[in-house]
Amino acid sequence: MSVLNPATGEYELRLDSSPAQPKAPRPRSAPRPGSATPARVPAQRGRRAAPAPDDTAGPGRRQRKQQKKRSGKKKALMWTGGALGLVLVAGSAFAYYWYDRLYGNINTIDIGGVGSDKVLADGPVNILIIGNDVRTGEGNEDYGNLDNVTGHADTTLLFHVSEDRTNATVVSIPRDLMTKIPDCETKQSDGSTKVIPGSTGTTKFNESYGVNGRDPGCTMLAVEEITDLQVDHFMMFDFNAVKTLSTAVGGVKVCLEEPVKDVDGGSKLDLRAGESTIQGEDALSFLRNRHGLKNESDLDRIEMQQKFVASMIRQLKEDTLDSPSKMLDVADAATKSLTVDKGIGSPSKLLTLAKELSKIDLKNITLMTAPVIDNPDEPTPVTVVLDPVKAPQVFSRLQNDVSFTEVKKKEKDAKDKQAALLMGPRAGASEIHVDVLNGGGPQGAAQETLAWLQTGEGVAGSTNKGNAPADVDRTRLEYAPDQADQARKLADLMGLPASALNPGTTDAAGTEPMTLTLGPDFKKAGVPIAPPKKVDVKQSQANEKMCEK
Repeated sequence: MSVLNPATGEYELRLDSSPAQPKAPRPRSAPRPGSATPARVPAQRGRRAAPAPDDTAGPGRRQRKQQKKRSGKKKALMWTGGALGLVLVAGSAFAYYWYDRLYGNINTIDIGGVGSDKVLADGPVNILIIGNDVRTGEGNEDYGNLDNVTGHADTTLLFHVSEDRTNATVVSIPRDLMTKIPDCETKQSDGSTKVIPGSTGTTKFNESYGVNGRDPGCTMLAVEEITDLQVDHFMMFDFNAVKTLSTAVGGVKVCLEEPVKDVDGGSKLDLRAGESTIQGEDALSFLRNRHGLKNESDLDRIEMQQKFVASMIRQLKEDTLDSPSKMLDVADAATKSLTVDKGIGSPSKLLTLAKELSKIDLKNITLMTAPVIDNPDEPTPVTVVLDPVKAPQVFSRLQNDVSFTEVKKKEKDAKDKQAALLMGPRAGASEIHVDVLNGGGPQGAAQETLAWLQTGEGVAGSTNKGNAPADVDRTRLEYAPDQADQARKLADLMGLPASALNPGTTDAAGTEPMTLTLGPDFKKAGVPIAPPKKVDVKQSQANEKMCEK
């Protein structure tokens, strides 16, 4: 059974009532330097043998006096107890076998200083799911270039789990998104490190893995560059994983409005309209296919992939979790097919992660694609760029851990009182007097904000006061009670959340200015700091079935 070990905070496969053996934390390398060195092809680490179980002997048998001949009833009880003991021993051996097998299945890659040592850090957690398009494996030769021995980041999903674990958001990142790939340090097989130079200008996102020796840590850094979110862990799967996992769960239900038959695309997919249950080769073909879809584009395919993922999650929660045999099949298939970072590179750590994720109601798991538009630099667009309006709105909500679903409200009376600060009359822009300081925002943020306020918003009574005496965690506006109308107006202009308002207790003297200190949540002048209440992007929830309208 699985038991929570208080020493590590992880669930462990426990064979009896013996105390848990705490594991030493895995060391991580130092933060990444910025020097460039030659590239390499990222190699997966070998599968590992499980640590040997503790050989400490238990308490010895106590000597007993010779007893009288037992009655038949007592004999039966003894034999029943003996049989139960045999079952428990057999169960222990079975559990040891599976733990050893699962541990030996797991592939890990050391990504150095990227990510988190903890399975689940305090606060929100971001997990990057990378679909690797390497063509190795039986039956995969029909899907493209066999010379590609490392693969690329073909299908990538950012899984954002809220701090309170009540909701999650899954954001697909198109492989043809043009983006800047930063320098990244990679671990070599001999223990040394090499820095892989980033892209010169923008390039396709899928080149963040495999090209020039980039490993999953490089993909994580590229996603951090795009979203301004810290990515904690990665899980990478290949074509074979789709086949084995879809088979292990007993097939995945999908639904098509129109029949799909791919004659020329290589996937050989042939599905009728309506509902089908697919697994193995058909499941992979479904995820790879774009023929017969609306525009036959990668964005169309992403939409189908999201529906497949949602359907598989439902299958796991509604059917597989209640079947021990299916769970073992899924665990075996998953650990054989996935490559992960060392922070989650053991059965107990993956179990801890799975148990937390399983608490989230399906209706509170939102799936969407990062908002993009056609690349304006291409006469006939074949790539995409981030939507300059909608993409920052989506990422802002994730940065502020704001759910896209209607979950139970967490606001306390104090937060309600804080929100009330934005309620009331507003002063005119020309009546605002404010000193602007930089307390952790981008370099030059105070001067940029000053120019924006004065020339664009009519706030003539603003002054650049340079750097703040100390950095702040978040942007804040300090003001006197009789400046509340000015504060509300400035909050409107700057897009400040209610939490940024810090009223004092003494009225201001004359035209004494308010104090606006820009924190690390400030991006640039004119970009709201508060997350938008609504974002106009196409999204779905994991509880929605494909055939239901």
